[in-house]
Amino acid sequence: MRYLKQTIAFFIGAIISNLGLAQKAETPDFTYDVGGKIEKMTVTSSGVLLVTHGNGLAGIKPGQEGLVFNFDDYGKVKEEEINIIPNTPYVMVGQAGFAGISAKQSVIDVITGQRVFDTKANGWKAAQQPTLLLPENKLIVSGQRTAKEKYAQAVGIYDMATGKEEKLFTLKGFDVMVGNPSIIDGGLILPTGKGLTRIDLATGNETWTAKLKGVAYVEPAEDGKSMYAFVTSNNGKNQEIYKVGASGNLVWPDGNKVKGIVSNFEITPKGLAIVSDVADSGKGGLGKLMSAKAQSNISFLSAATGEDLWEKAPKTNGYVQHFYVMDDGILFGLFEGGINKISFDGKPLFKKPLKTGENIHTMALTPKGMIYITDEDANIINLDTGESIWNKPIKYKRAKAVTSVYDPNHKRYLISTGEELMAIDEDSGDISSIASYEFKEKEDPTHFEVRNSGLLLSSDQNVMMLNFDGSQKFHEYFESPSKSTFAKIAFGALAVASTAMSASAAARAGANKNSIGQYNSYGAQMDRESKMFAAIGSASFNEMAKRFKATSATKDAQFILTKLDEGVSLVKVNKDTGKIDKEILLKDKKPTYEVDDFGGMLYYQANGSTINAYDLKK
Repeated sequence: MRYLKQTIAFFIGAIISNLGLAQKAETPDFTYDVGGKIEKMTVTSSGVLLVTHGNGLAGIKPGQEGLVFNFDDYGKVKEEEINIIPNTPYVMVGQAGFAGISAKQSVIDVITGQRVFDTKANGWKAAQQPTLLLPENKLIVSGQRTAKEKYAQAVGIYDMATGKEEKLFTLKGFDVMVGNPSIIDGGLILPTGKGLTRIDLATGNETWTAKLKGVAYVEPAEDGKSMYAFVTSNNGKNQEIYKVGASGNLVWPDGNKVKGIVSNFEITPKGLAIVSDVADSGKGGLGKLMSAKAQSNISFLSAATGEDLWEKAPKTNGYVQHFYVMDDGILFGLFEGGINKISFDGKPLFKKPLKTGENIHTMALTPKGMIYITDEDANIINLDTGESIWNKPIKYKRAKAVTSVYDPNHKRYLISTGEELMAIDEDSGDISSIASYEFKEKEDPTHFEVRNSGLLLSSDQNVMMLNFDGSQKFHEYFESPSKSTFAKIAFGALAVASTAMSASAAARAGANKNSIGQYNSYGAQMDRESKMFAAIGSASFNEMAKRFKATSATKDAQFILTKLDEGVSLVKVNKDTGKIDKEILLKDKKPTYEVDDFGGMLYYQANGSTINAYDLKK
């Protein structure tokens, strides 16, 4: 009888194997109890799952048994009290705030599970939200000390690698920090209510104060010792820019007023290139006519005097969507359509401004020139003249959702418009429509990938593979559990590095943060971010560097939440075959879950306080 059961089991297993049925996984690889009612789960860019619950905060590392931390002294943490710093291992928590001051501020390194700063433990009665400076990896804290220090207003500097307090400075008189601090040439630059103050980091002495009020932030100038100060005025609608010398003297005594708020800038050997945005006033009638037009303005200021070197600023008539500083001038593209290039002395470098469709998705370098892709057209242009290298621009019906890739083996650019796939010959510019398609649930392709087996187009519920000639290889559709209410999986959290961090690190390293990139240079970008993290040097950033450098753990699969006969499931779909390789039955009509695409983990809230984790790499 036992032999018969074994034989039957063997044949059933063989039949299932031969039918190619997907592996089912209902038993989790890891289970975690956070000890309180789960409020929210978030996969941070460090790979650690941050969990807010009724008693505090918990962290889960991919593939690790047990919680990496679980702080229960916070009580229930509100979503607005959490600040996850993008592309760092840090999470800031500020509670019981009043007028921007919090009685309890802390910073957690989610990778080590250590609380590297805490107001009470570090002798603060109340503090503003701390400021993280990168790549220095320093934390600047401003606020009020405890009764032991007579409630003095102070500023502290903390080393985030160790959590140690490096410096503590008492602000003279009743003064508070009102803008973002910075470290420039061995000095801590503090925008306070009285002005801009420099404190020498070696001695702790206040070396100078410039009477500039309302400074929002400062940036090191071209010599690395002086600085540009951005002052907000007119109720936050405009800004003035001053240059402050290394000794605190105002190099530009009167400053330079720009319309709107500075949204981008680049310090060049020729001067300071600035983009400022004027917001829509919201006024109507005569008030609208008298208010500034909602658009971007471009200025180019002399480093020596602050005067605008361009007698006539280039017309934008819209918002600057792309802004690149090149060797011979400034290249910019507008959201409303249009591309132009201006030399550093203000002369147009294109024969005439280039007209384009709206919403420029892509401006990038190729071996032939610069490619641009909008909702309505695409082209490759000569960056010296602005003229097309092809006979004419490629125009198409206004796209619902544009995605594009380069097919190197066939030397062509492929553009998906949401319902049609167009091929553009790299050399001739000849255009052809090679496929039409319609995704179910009225979805549009949001991911486009050239694979060895063909051209992959996918969305939340659809996966389609085309042969290289455009013929359909397969189209698999997976019905959503509830077409109106279910949560979408948030892939690609690591696809774009923190702009603020990249810009800051680039500026401090003397690099051009507004340089134009190569088309399809995702891998190169990730490698740059990995090197930047590694350069910071702490153990946590080194761990992040390895994560960014590694290939996605699920590069050959797509994960889709769908409704199967057994119930709501997350399915692992093979990108090359469209077949389901793995099913995870969640038994929940509206599951709460997070997917870590890089680490290859699924986190599913099994009940009020329990999280089940599944290894998606298996």
